[in-house]
Amino acid sequence: MKIREIEVKDVMTKSNLPVSDYSVNPYTGCAFACKYCYASFMKRFTNHPEPWGEFVDVKYWPEIKDPQKYAGKEAFFGSVTDPYQPLEEKYERTRTLLKQLQGSGVKISIATKSDLVLRDLDLIRSFPGARVSWSINTLDEGFKAQMDRGASIRRRLDAMKKFYDAGVLTTLFISPIFPGISDPIEIIEAAKDRCNLVWLENLNLRGEYKPVILNWIRENHPELTDLYRDIYTKKDRSYWFDLHEKLKEYTAREGMPYLRDDDSRYSAFGEKPVVVNYFFHEEVKRSAKGKGNSIEV
Repeated sequence: MKIREIEVKDVMTKSNLPVSDYSVNPYTGCAFACKYCYASFMKRFTNHPEPWGEFVDVKYWPEIKDPQKYAGKEAFFGSVTDPYQPLEEKYERTRTLLKQLQGSGVKISIATKSDLVLRDLDLIRSFPGARVSWSINTLDEGFKAQMDRGASIRRRLDAMKKFYDAGVLTTLFISPIFPGISDPIEIIEAAKDRCNLVWLENLNLRGEYKPVILNWIRENHPELTDLYRDIYTKKDRSYWFDLHEKLKEYTAREGMPYLRDDDSRYSAFGEKPVVVNYFFHEEVKRSAKGKGNSIEV
């Protein structure tokens, strides 16, 4: 692992993401080395020769003099790195920024595959409306270990429970869903007593990691080769429509709200988690009846 300490002008970057006003990435690169990580495109801009997952730049920025300027805005921690990857235990760059923003009125959301975030539980819950999400796309620790170096699934679920019990809004991010491997319903069942929100996102293969994943499937799950060819070469969407219908039936049976990706009603949380489908946000949408331009959920 190549580690560099670098100085940056600012760590609060204006965001084009619909979920936040600012993207916050206290590190460049990520030691969790997810095989499917979309953020690997960052190498085009950073000129790191090392493979993705084998380098991390630790960022230092000038102290924020006027944190109140972010009042009423939302900052998303972890759009292209994990803010609680192992180096955070030593360098505390995420914790430092949280302390600088504490009391400012900014709303924060954090995405991670780690339970190191538990260290900052008291600090995070001092931010009104704070939300923390954990990415979990399997309950199989063996498959997880082949895909990423994050904390075990059990540790992620345990951390989610502690935040949930402490009154912090928690999100189960089932992403990416691997066709024929990930079982979203099984994962929701394991986490439904510890999350307010469930996001579902399909495996979207593009860029450098597309051949990596397809080769892995051929070597480890040859029985799925035809399915992956249909989805990622022939652009057949039937797998996702079928899964959408199964999830629609499951959530109705369990009394869980099930919404499409552009529905804002999930801002109000109830006793059961709200499930939001993001299967189709990358493509031109079409309704379940074959009319219109959105999935009817």
